[in-house]
Order: sequence, then structure tokens, then C-alpha cells
Amino acid sequence: MGNFWIWVLFVFFFFQSSSFGFYLPGSYPHKHVVGDPLSVKVNSITSIDTEMPFSYYSLPFCKPQEGVKDSAENLGELLMGDRIENSPYRFKMYTNETDIFLCKTDPLSKDNFELLKRRIDEMYQVNLILDNLPAIRYTKKDGFLLRWTGFPVGVKYQDAYYVFNHLKFKVLVHKYEEANVARVMGTGDAADVFPTKVNDDVPGYMVVGFEVVPCSVMHHTDAVKKSKMYDKYPNPIKCDSNVVSMPIKEGQPIVFTYEVNFDLSDIKWPSRWDAYLKMEGSKVHWFSILNSLMVITFLAGIVLVIFLRTVRRDLTRYEELDKEAQAQMNEELSGWKLVVGDVFRAPNNAGLLCIMVGNGVQILGMAVVTIFFAALGFMSPASRGTLITGMLFIYMILGVAAGYVAVRLWRTIGCGDLKGWISIAWKAACFFPGIAFLILTTLNFLLWGSHSTGAIPFSLFVILLLLWFCISVPLTLFGGYLGAKAPHIEYPVRTNQIPREIPAQKYPSWLLVLGAGTLPFGTLFIELFFIMSSIWMGRVYYVFGFLLIVLVLLVVVCAEVSLVLTYMHLCVEDWKWWWKSFFASGSVAIYIFLYSINYLVFDLRNLSGPVSATLYLGYSLFMVLAIMLATGTVGFLSSFWFVHYLFSSVKLD
Repeated sequence: MGNFWIWVLFVFFFFQSSSFGFYLPGSYPHKHVVGDPLSVKVNSITSIDTEMPFSYYSLPFCKPQEGVKDSAENLGELLMGDRIENSPYRFKMYTNETDIFLCKTDPLSKDNFELLKRRIDEMYQVNLILDNLPAIRYTKKDGFLLRWTGFPVGVKYQDAYYVFNHLKFKVLVHKYEEANVARVMGTGDAADVFPTKVNDDVPGYMVVGFEVVPCSVMHHTDAVKKSKMYDKYPNPIKCDSNVVSMPIKEGQPIVFTYEVNFDLSDIKWPSRWDAYLKMEGSKVHWFSILNSLMVITFLAGIVLVIFLRTVRRDLTRYEELDKEAQAQMNEELSGWKLVVGDVFRAPNNAGLLCIMVGNGVQILGMAVVTIFFAALGFMSPASRGTLITGMLFIYMILGVAAGYVAVRLWRTIGCGDLKGWISIAWKAACFFPGIAFLILTTLNFLLWGSHSTGAIPFSLFVILLLLWFCISVPLTLFGGYLGAKAPHIEYPVRTNQIPREIPAQKYPSWLLVLGAGTLPFGTLFIELFFIMSSIWMGRVYYVFGFLLIVLVLLVVVCAEVSLVLTYMHLCVEDWKWWWKSFFASGSVAIYIFLYSINYLVFDLRNLSGPVSATLYLGYSLFMVLAIMLATGTVGFLSSFWFVHYLFSSVKLD
């Protein structure tokens, strides 16, 4: 016991001492001296009205002198539709500049004019990035200060379309401090961060904030006929975000300008993402989660107490009788003891059940590991795409678990028979990925047809297929091999040759199974709103600690709900519990899909066009399928353990 507490203290102090070491892994401070060039990058333009991202340069914006170049992107960024490219905006560290001429576009063609109008109507946002920080915009409404990432392409006012052609940037900088960096970088990466001693006397700065104010300013094209990029605009520019004065017209060019101001800020490097990670209504979020935790824990506790008392009382009464009384009692009793010869009878479609349980273990394991590391800070918004990339690789590695569980369950149902285990392992490797591939390919054709950057490039399709068949499938087959070598689980009782007739039920048992999903849904629906808002409304989700607690609670409730329903079915002599235990907890997916439809109708009511709605429903179906497999697996495995334990505890001939 003493050793245990020593380990607890060690882990506690380890996390305390290293808590500054991985604040936002994937990002580290860059020291810039005065006059150093700073490059602004552009990401895809996005809209919550269409949910389809497009390339920044699909619109008639200014292009860099050196040409458009893609930034290095990871797998997660490509899957999320991010396309980060260079931009013509250039700053010099701690050097204020005003009235900078950027470019004059070609006269707007009819197609470009119509495209600009459509993107303005669809409320598309321009997303700029400086030193890995997205541009943030502040607006005031009813006395409240609202934060937005990015800024609109333009605005429609009195049947005229106006484009934001002048950008007023504010860059917040903080003095580069050795002690600050050493504290942030508590790992071996410090060698890459610390400046050389030659530059120790040169004052340096770090970018800790990036704000933008978009303006629509009337520019005279004649005044910039001879101007080149980055020249001074001939006339002073007054930027007023409340006034629009640059209407777009077919056949006329657009002049783009910008200005930049640097402000010294008290914000330190570790806190520079705070403005993005603050969620609106945090108190409501906190108390709602706590309320949900308390209610569900209390409810689950009552269910567990009643359940244990009932089972224990039956077992105690049964074991206190002598053999003659037990024999007589067997004839008179009704309930779960009468299905002893049928309770382990192989279910219909046993192979499919094994495959789904194997895939469920894989998905659940991926969720737990990913959320755990995200809660520790290893998958932050600063490292774009790491969450998706991490989920993908963890899922592939856990193919071993999927193959092992599927094959071992198959052998258990077959009472140790090895026949067909390779087929089960192959199907486990291809079942969920195959369905996901079918759904995503269908949606991808829609995105391809719309020329959206959300469409997965063909080269990435090939990479995903190679990852699937060269890593995931072999690992799943290896897991199946381990499952075939492992001893199957012995049943505590024999199965009769002739199946027992199930008595007529007062109510359809499947109705109860479908209704059972409401309890797990109760633990999830509040957190689900924040997750949906993050995915579809462009908000940053970073409360993975809450999500981890909710996930653990969801697993507990799914297990308990499935246990209770399995016990109820056995008590009415219904021995077909296998699939019902899976869907008792897996039915939560039905309610999540209904909630998704509700979210589409009431929260995404501005979603425009059948393509956008189809994309939303397609991705929701994909998410719901994964949740059904994960929660159903929890319910089935807990019920299997319970039934095995229950009939192992009773001495029956």
C-alpha cells in the first residue's frame, strides 16, 4: 500500500513539474528582431451557411509576386479541408505601416462578379494566419464584445454588394524573454528555441496576437495606374468598419490596400491562444455538465443497488436449499434460472456480431486514447490537423484489438472451433472502414462537383487506401491470429440441443431496447451541443477534460443499462439476449441522429442548398454509426460478463 501512494505522489509531482512543458505542443516561440519580415498566410474561405470550404484564390484577390505556393500540410489538415497558402501581405516586425497599396485586379468578368456576389450572400469568411495565429475580429453588439475568427468577404447593403478591400491589422507583440521561453519549453526542444549568444543583446519580440478590422473603402483606380505592390497609396485612407463605400461592379477592377500597427502587449507566449479558446457561456457549460454528472451518477447508483440486491437475493435463496429442494424449485421456478440450457445458445448472425464488437472495441479505444491525450494538451488547435491525424493512426494501431476481440468471441460462440477465424478477421478489418469509405467517397463526389477544397484529393485517397491495406488490415489479421491462439472462454453451463420456447411477452422486447438509449443520451446531449457547434459553426472546442469525464460516465451508464435490460429479458425467459444487449446501449445512436436533425433544422437553419444538407446528414450518419458500434460494444461485453458470472454462481445440472 505504501508503494502505491509513493507512485501516486510521483505521478502528481511529475505532472506538476512538467505542466509548463507541453502547454501547446507543436508550437514554439519565434524570436523576431525589429525589421524582420513577417509573412501572412491564407487558409480556405469558409461559411457556416454551406459548410463547403473553397480556396482563397478562387476569388479575384491579390496574388503574391512570387506566385501562389502551398504550405506543408499534414494528413489531418487535408482531411479537414484546410488549404494554407502564401499571401501578398508582408509586415516588418515592430514597424508600423499605413496606406500600403497591394494591387489592382483585372476588370471583373461576369463569372467573377457573379461568384463574388454568391460568396457574399453565402457569408463566406476570409481566414488569415500570422505566426500560426488566426486573424481575430472584434465586434460590438448590445454592449457585448464579440470575437470572430476571420472576416467576411463583403456585405450586401440596399441591393448593392460591397467588398472589404482595405484591411487594418493590429499585431500584438511581447518582448522575448529567456526565462519565459525556458518555462514554456520544459523539454529537450529548448535547443531549437534559445537564440545564440551572438544575438543576446539584440531585443527580440514574439507575436502574441493578430487582429484585423476589414473596411470597404472607395479607391480611385486612376490614382494607382503606375503604382507597384507595396508602394504608398497616393491619398490617406480612412478605415471605418461601420461604413461601406466600395461597391463591386461588372467590368470594373478592385483596388486592395492595407495598414499594420504593432502594439506591445502584456500577453505572454503561453497565453496567446486564450482569446481563441474562451467559449461563450462557460458557466452554463460548467454547471450543465456537473448537473448531468450528478443526475446520471445518482440514477445509475439506484439502478445498480436495486439490481445487485435482486440478483444476490435470488442467488442466496437458491444456494441455501438442499439438492432435493433445488430440484423441486427448478420445476416450480420461473425466470432466468429456467433458461440455463439456452442462455449461451449461439445467436443469429453470430459472425456479424463478432465483427461489430471488434470494430466497437477499436473505435472506443481510439476515442479514449485520443481524448486522454487531447485533455493533456497534446492535440491543441495550435497544431492544425493533429487531432484528426492522431485519431487515424491510433485507430489503425488498435486494429490488433479489433481482430483479437472479434476472433476470440467467434471461437467462444463456436465453443473453441477455429473454423472461419481468418474470414472473421478480414471482415473486421474491412467492415467499418469499408462503410466509412463508401460514405466519404459519395460525399467527396459532391464536394468535387462543387470545386470545394473540402474534397479529398485523389493522391490523398491513394494514401488512405495504402494506410488501410498496408497497416490497418495486417494489424487486424495479426490481432485475429492472437485471438485464434488464445483460449476461448468456457461456458459455465451446457446448451440443450432443442431450443426452449420463449413465452409470449406483454410488450415487444425491442421497444424496451430502443427506449433504453435515452439514458446514455442524457449523459451526452449537453456536450454534444458544444461538439456540434465546434464542427459546424466554426467554434474552437478545447474542453477535452469535460469530454473525458463524460465519456467515462457514458461507458458506465451504457454498461449498466445493458445489464439491467439483459436481466429483465432473462427473467421473462427470453434467452435471446445477445443482439438485444448490443442495441440496448447502441440505440443511443438513434437519439443522437435525431438530435443531429434537430440541430440542422433549428441551429443550422441558414444552411443553403441540398448539397450542404446532404453533406451534413452524411457526416452525421458516419458519426452515429461509429457511436453505435462503440456504445453497443460496451453494452454487449458487460452483459456477456454478467451472464457468464450469473450462471457460474449457480450450481445447476
